[in-house]
Amino acid sequence: MSAFINQPDPAPTPTPAPAPAPDPGSTPHADALGSKNDPKTTEHPGEERQVEFGLAFTSLDSFVTEYIGQVLRRRLNRTTAIWCPEWWRHPEAIVRLGAMWRAFEYLRVDAALGMSTFWLHHADPHMRVLMDPEFGPFALCDPREGHAVRELEPLPMAPSPPEIWDHPAFRLDTSDLGQTGNTGGGNLPPPPAPSGYTLDIGPEF
Repeated sequence: MSAFINQPDPAPTPTPAPAPAPDPGSTPHADALGSKNDPKTTEHPGEERQVEFGLAFTSLDSFVTEYIGQVLRRRLNRTTAIWCPEWWRHPEAIVRLGAMWRAFEYLRVDAALGMSTFWLHHADPHMRVLMDPEFGPFALCDPREGHAVRELEPLPMAPSPPEIWDHPAFRLDTSDLGQTGNTGGGNLPPPPAPSGYTLDIGPEF
């Protein structure tokens, strides 16, 4: 006669717990791939996400020497295009290149049209004036021999009668601009004044 021995049912195999979902803000090797100028995202309750960008160039000198000077390649002479290796000795060059730097830092975060807007509406017009061999600020300089000893004179000015500036057409304050402070790509530091010059070019620069 066959005998049946009751045996206990085998214990169920435990199901492993699912792995935790990766942090959406983290990326493998982020330290190796990232940069101090990469965008940083911050969130506050009840507010939209804000993306903060660092400066690509932290000074006017680095913007000109590391970017403009490397990207622009021209046949330089006294008839086609001119450039002064000591561009920082020219007040007009400082003001124009400083404006280009600010426009670049503001527009570069626009992945669609930012760089096109920068070159077509900012860099091209300014560089055309700066490099004009006849009418530009470098007209007396030489790209190989360097900065000219004789410099261009400032525009001649005659004293104006103070009473004409009392007219509203000649006055301007922040309420006329529709703003109370700086707008745009953050608080960029003013470009350094060239040696030997005293520049008063306003709070925006």
